[in-house]
Amino acid sequence: MDRAARAVAELEAELSDVKDRLLRALAEQENFRRRAERERVEAVKFAASDVVRDLLPSIDNLRRAIEILPQGNAPDAPIQKLLTGLEATERGLFEALEKHGIHRIDPLGERFDPTRHQAMLELSDPTRSPGTVAEVLQPGYLHHDRLLRPAMVGVAKGDDSNRTTPEPEA
Repeated sequence: MDRAARAVAELEAELSDVKDRLLRALAEQENFRRRAERERVEAVKFAASDVVRDLLPSIDNLRRAIEILPQGNAPDAPIQKLLTGLEATERGLFEALEKHGIHRIDPLGERFDPTRHQAMLELSDPTRSPGTVAEVLQPGYLHHDRLLRPAMVGVAKGDDSNRTTPEPEA
């Protein structure tokens, strides 16, 4: 009987091992399924990123065209109509982008954030505290929570008269 009991114990151990491996394989398969579903949702959510990134220079050029035209009551009616049309086109573009989760970053006056802003220069601006965005050279864009393009900014620097220079070591 001792031999039979040992055989039963070995079979039970083997069965337990097979059950454990089966449960692990099932868990791994479920994790793979969830990961694939998450990746599919992300791919759909961010599908437009590349197209929008390619359109950003054109959107910037549209803004430059609007800024170069005379504002207000221009004596030339055709120029005023052109300006009105360009502004309407820009508004329509921004509405379409917003509808798809694309948001403009215009951080003037905000604290400099290296994850969303790219510092292009330092400016002496006594009206702003050091480390705040004093000028936006080019707006940035977010697609949902992902950065498409950082905002290119000028950052206010501290007053040089308040800085202490380290004394040379002897």
